[in-house]
Amino acid sequence: MNLHTSSIADLPGAASSILKHAGTNRILLFYGDMGAGKTTLIKILCEQLGVIDAVTSPTFSIVNEYAGTEEPVFHFDFYRLSNPTEALDMGYEEYFNSGNYCFIEWPEKIASLIPHQYTSIRIAVIDEESRQITVENI
Repeated sequence: MNLHTSSIADLPGAASSILKHAGTNRILLFYGDMGAGKTTLIKILCEQLGVIDAVTSPTFSIVNEYAGTEEPVFHFDFYRLSNPTEALDMGYEEYFNSGNYCFIEWPEKIASLIPHQYTSIRIAVIDEESRQITVENI
């Protein structure tokens, strides 16, 4: 599925389409250059899932847990990992196997640890406001 957003106002519609397309997949991987809007899109996805906590990038903590109206949502940022062993040390499997939504930024840092079933979300910058978002269930 391909989505085009021309402004931040388009993100709620895009987020709704992503959740619908993901179906039962709860592991969502976010690819895109620094500043492409991964965290911004995750914030909108969390809003649609009923998250009541403030959504911020877990760049230094690696994982943030947000309280949702029905279940927690986990948000990972693996940018600062130097190797996949660090994800093992933090117990990533417990999160990934929880059945809860796991939104993962910089999944390429832990490529060997990614589950076999997930939804890939690739964000390409078109210009300052516009993005091309490609969503694929794997």
